[in-house]
Amino acid sequence: MTTDTPSVLIVEDEPDLANLYAAWLEAECDVETSYDGTEALDAIDESIDVVLLDRRMPGLSGDTVLDTIRERGLDCRVAMVTAVEPDFDIIEMGFDDYLVKPVSKDELIAIIDQLLLRTSYDAQLQEFFALASKKALLDDQKTEAERRSSQEYAELKDRLAVLRVQVNDTMQELLEQDGYRQLCRDITSESVLQE
Repeated sequence: MTTDTPSVLIVEDEPDLANLYAAWLEAECDVETSYDGTEALDAIDESIDVVLLDRRMPGLSGDTVLDTIRERGLDCRVAMVTAVEPDFDIIEMGFDDYLVKPVSKDELIAIIDQLLLRTSYDAQLQEFFALASKKALLDDQKTEAERRSSQEYAELKDRLAVLRVQVNDTMQELLEQDGYRQLCRDITSESVLQE
C-alpha cells in the first residue's frame, strides 16, 4: 500500500461479505461499507480513493452507482467486484478494473495497490490501463470467434492501438526522467498482455 492510508468504500449488498472485505482491508485502509447503491451514493465524496463495487444489487445496481460516480466527476478509482461474468457491455462502462467473485484478500489488496498507483498517472495512462484491463478480461472470458464477431471489441482494439502509440511517446519522455521506473514496468506488462 502507499504511505498515506487510502480510503476505500466497499459497496456490497451481502453484509457478511462486505464485512469480510472490510476486515481484510482495515489494517491497510480506512474502510467504509455500504450495503446498497443508495447508501453508497450518500457515502461517496472526494475523500474516497477506491470503490469496490458489486454490480448486481437490489434497488440501485452497481452499474447505476458507477454511472453516477462518473457523472459527479469524482476522482476515485472503481473496481467492480461481482459474480456477474463480464460481457462486451463492460467496454463502455467507466470502471477501472473488474474482479469476478470469489476473490481473496490478496486479490483485493493487489487491486487497491494497482488502482492507487494508477491514480498518479495522467488521464491518458488511466484510460490505457482501464481499456487494457477490459481487453485482457474479455480475452480470458470470450472465445476468439465471439471476439471477432463483436464490433465493440474491434473498436476497443482500435482505441487501444491509438492509445498505445500515445503512451509509448509519453513513456519515452518519462524514460528520460528518473523516478518513473514503476510506471514503465506497468506499461510494459500491460503491453505484453495486449500482444
